[in-house]
Amino acid sequence: MCTVPLLNRICKESYTEPQEAYEKLKRLGMDLVTITDHDSIGAVDELGRHADFFVSEEVSVTLASGARAHVGVYDLTERQHVEIQRRRDDCDALLAYFSEHRLLFSINHVFSSLTGSRRTADFDLFLDRFPAMETRNAAMLPAANRAAEALSSRWKKPAMGGSDAHALRSVGRAFTEVRGARSKEEYLRGLADGHGVVHGGSGSYFLLTAEVLSIVRSLLKDKPAAWAITPLLALLPVVLLLNYGKELAFAHYWRSRLVPQSGLRAVPEVAG
Repeated sequence: MCTVPLLNRICKESYTEPQEAYEKLKRLGMDLVTITDHDSIGAVDELGRHADFFVSEEVSVTLASGARAHVGVYDLTERQHVEIQRRRDDCDALLAYFSEHRLLFSINHVFSSLTGSRRTADFDLFLDRFPAMETRNAAMLPAANRAAEALSSRWKKPAMGGSDAHALRSVGRAFTEVRGARSKEEYLRGLADGHGVVHGGSGSYFLLTAEVLSIVRSLLKDKPAAWAITPLLALLPVVLLLNYGKELAFAHYWRSRLVPQSGLRAVPEVAG
């Protein structure tokens, strides 16, 4: 469900059916397909029958600092999903579980304020304990993606990309290729070894607005009583514009401290 207060009672984050997403991705030429729902692997019920589908998820993790982060975890079993969800509020236990089971995982949209504030210790953790980094997210602003690319290069982290699509129109806008891979196993090994090539675009104010409006249309179709909130849609452009400014400021703040032009500088303890 949507995490926005009040809307979290009636609105989903996405109304796209897994089979619809799969079929679009195949039309776009994907050899392998995975879906990273938030803390869910429900897509496996529909797509598990496809030989070119593997199970992944985006885990909402509580870091040691108390901050939140989204972590992509790839090619897991249903049992591993259960164990991951049990540990997601204990970052040390979760990272130990990933290592024990040799799961590939990445820190996602690291320069976005979507999950709240960041601390210097969070970035130290990403550097020391996370084997890969999302550098192209088709829902994030170009500035955030450029900052992630620069940090990934500085830290020598394998780069990964994905569409982060909450509506069918955005499915497949970004993806990761491993050239020469002939199987899922070779693909994932290539990602872990840093051979992934990220393709696709970034988000924008207009793309985000269209995405939100698409979700709203699906909500109204799913729950006709929600028409009562449609007058609030007049505020949508302003809310999204304010969010756009907040995201730009966040990305600039942390990039200037983590990837400056000449050497690392002292970093304040907390930034919003």
